[in-house]
Amino acid sequence: MEDLKKEIKVIVDIAKEFPENLQQSCFEILLRDFLERRRREEDKGKGMSTPTKTLKETVTEGQGPSIPAEGGGEGSDLAISDLHVKARKFMEKYNISVEQLNQLFYKEGDKILPLFDDLKTTRTSESQIRITLLIALVNALLHGEFEAAVEEVRTECQVRKCYDVNNWRNNFQNNASLFDFGTYKKDLKTVRLSDAGKKELAELIAELQ
Repeated sequence: MEDLKKEIKVIVDIAKEFPENLQQSCFEILLRDFLERRRREEDKGKGMSTPTKTLKETVTEGQGPSIPAEGGGEGSDLAISDLHVKARKFMEKYNISVEQLNQLFYKEGDKILPLFDDLKTTRTSESQIRITLLIALVNALLHGEFEAAVEEVRTECQVRKCYDVNNWRNNFQNNASLFDFGTYKKDLKTVRLSDAGKKELAELIAELQ
């Protein structure tokens, strides 16, 4: 109970960093993520095993990114037929197989969830960009658009403890060639991958195998 109280206090503090109209949603997402991680730890102690779901931005058809409900249904491998045609073209261009994707993600209902946890970097700036690329990938697999909501990237960076508020803008601007915004502006809501960004994403997929 004491651990739960401490975690809730941390979650409340993080949520307060967001605009008032987003604080409730942020709190709910972070709390559900904590409860899911706690459940996995308990299952592990009992000799059970569940897929890692650290990446919070799991996208459902017609909805925004969301955390799967605790105790969800069985997962399954992705099939080519599950993927948007634009994602298939991306895979063909960069010689990415569905087997490679299945090493990183799995399907649960109409959601695509992550199996990985390690971003293979300890640099906060690189973590921020990699999180953005992976969120864009999940969106593309389902909807065909290689884009990521800025606030969802921010939330995931905070959860992974790689959120650098002082260099947030600079991290994007220093990697502007990977995106289509030209110059990063404070009120930017969504970032879309450029051709260079898609190439970087393809390399990241191979690195995370």
